Amino acid sequence: MHYSDYVDPYIGSISYLLKATQPLIHLPHSMAQIRPILDQRINDCYLAPQIYGFPANRGSIMPDIGPSPSFVSGFDHDFEQVKCYKGSVLLEDSGITAEYTVTEHCALYRFTYPGEGRALLRFSQQNGSLKYEEPWICGSEIREQVPYCFAARLSQKPIGAAWENGALILEFESGCSLEVKCGLSYIDEAQARENLSLEAENLSFDQAAARARDIWDRALGRIEVEGGTEQEKRVFYTSLYRVYQRMINITENGRYFSAYDHRVHQGEGDFYVDDGIWDTYRCAHPLQLLLEPGRQRDIIRSYLMMYRQCGHLPSFPHLAGDRPVMIGKHAAAMITDAYLKGSRDFDALLAWEAMEHNDKNFTKLPWALGPANGFDQCYEEKGFFPALPEGESEWLKDAHPFERRQCVSVTLETCYDEWCLAQLAKALGKTDEAALYSRKALNYQNLFNPAIGFMAPRLADGSWVKDYDPKFSGGQGGRAFFAECNGWTYTLHVQHDIEGLAKLMGGKEALAQYLDRLFTEQYGLSKYSFLGQFPDETGLIGQFCMGNEPSFHIPYLYNYVGQPWKTQRRLREIMRWWFDDTPRGVCGDEDGGAMSAWFVFSAMGFYPVCPGRPEYDIGSPIFERVLIHLEDGKTFIIEAKGNTRQTKYIRRAELNGKPLRGAKLSHSDIVSGGRLSLTMSTRPENSFGEEQ
Repeated sequence: MHYSDYVDPYIGSISYLLKATQPLIHLPHSMAQIRPILDQRINDCYLAPQIYGFPANRGSIMPDIGPSPSFVSGFDHDFEQVKCYKGSVLLEDSGITAEYTVTEHCALYRFTYPGEGRALLRFSQQNGSLKYEEPWICGSEIREQVPYCFAARLSQKPIGAAWENGALILEFESGCSLEVKCGLSYIDEAQARENLSLEAENLSFDQAAARARDIWDRALGRIEVEGGTEQEKRVFYTSLYRVYQRMINITENGRYFSAYDHRVHQGEGDFYVDDGIWDTYRCAHPLQLLLEPGRQRDIIRSYLMMYRQCGHLPSFPHLAGDRPVMIGKHAAAMITDAYLKGSRDFDALLAWEAMEHNDKNFTKLPWALGPANGFDQCYEEKGFFPALPEGESEWLKDAHPFERRQCVSVTLETCYDEWCLAQLAKALGKTDEAALYSRKALNYQNLFNPAIGFMAPRLADGSWVKDYDPKFSGGQGGRAFFAECNGWTYTLHVQHDIEGLAKLMGGKEALAQYLDRLFTEQYGLSKYSFLGQFPDETGLIGQFCMGNEPSFHIPYLYNYVGQPWKTQRRLREIMRWWFDDTPRGVCGDEDGGAMSAWFVFSAMGFYPVCPGRPEYDIGSPIFERVLIHLEDGKTFIIEAKGNTRQTKYIRRAELNGKPLRGAKLSHSDIVSGGRLSLTMSTRPENSFGEEQ
């Protein structure tokens, strides 16, 4: 079975409001990630009508035919095939068939020309240098102090060569089939040549494509699913493919360029970049830890290398350095989650040092990287980050003019990060630090306003912001108080202490009523006006927004109030309504595997509500049988015999033949191998009630 053939990289390539997915051809976590070069002004890449070339790092390769080539071509998706391991498209203007595949550090192309007209191939480099020294075509560009280099070789010697406006145009025999192998490097052109020689020198295009397919089949086959529809399998395996996109291993034959000290390093192990930890700590990293604990160890080691090199743990480690994007210091969550789930093969004391250094010395202001300031001082003294009084001009010099303070979200997410610090401190025997951060993790209580039943912003003097509306206050994206969502969502952003949150609300029944209201509360104005203010809140069911990460854990909260059947029902609805196998199949920003990981977990039937706690909440699987093949050779099986769209409720659950008490699985339950057997029902059941 070829699991890779279930993958459709075009799923989600038309967005609901914001960013669409990209149909990338790559290997799991590999450096070479390619797709045709389209009009960059068109965000919904599925709708782009023309192809401008194929990538050679930041260079471009484009075939055409003479006598009057434009090196641009229209294309039709009905004459295109895109899988995770190979793409093929008919360039309609020239009749050329263009195919592309990859190795870890190389892009390989095959261009099949028609029998008439001059067969031409154009190499261009928008900025930087391009040179031709038979048999090599090499290009390089420095962007944000990072070298982007390529070195290409051709399967045939050209019969002519010319330079035109800085581009190299080569001519070949009409009707030929031309293979182009292109080594990529972030070090230099010599390394690009070496990458090509090591990986692609002895591979034909077809051999490289077959190799890529085999690699993907092994990676995707770590999870086998049985039952369900063909559509659900396409969505599932496409989601799993996206989880394997990030982080990216940029090590090149034992060397890597780091933008964190602008040096080339050697002999330090694999180095991974390109992460958005605000998005991925929730479930993408936990899924990778479950499937590939060895790689996750290397990812943590990479974060610690960055800390050594630049002096802080990054939040959005890009190829060109840390991006001060979003809020929180969530590397703490990723590292703590791994450590408490048994991953110990990294320097935990260095990790603690880095996490504590981030927490104590750097500002928590949104989209900022700098020393702690008055914003942070208020939190240390009063236990909350302050709102800016209405009408007062911003005086914090590091405050982002658009992203603003997001003070409620920053408080809640900092409390969670500090809870993670407390858990790691306990595990490392740091008693005093554990006690300190355990207390600080409860600071979320300072923002719950019992008069209205929501988390709410406070001014530095401790008073509540007047006329606060949890649905609309905060301006565009709620950013005066929140990160992209409103108070309905963020009131529930206390995944580390749900029991404490319920107590603040008045008990479990009050939390249950809040959840019921959340899924039915309407917009209060037109939907287009609501989405105009909150464009990230797509995938709406009432005020619940599946399209943004702060909502991911919310459907599972019914498990905490003794109503697991509502978790089961809501999950099935969300997966059916908001995820499908079309270009419109992703209901929000996919964000580096984050939303895809949510679907993979939920479709299997469990989810990590609180990374840092080595357990998972049980939902309702959409497949009859799921086999998770673990890295050490063990297998964990989830059975839901007779599972259908209607039998969504769990009547009975057994783990390794014994009744399961509570709607949870421990991490050790899964990684030890075993079997979760679910008896499904068409009617709600209190299968995980306290009496069980």
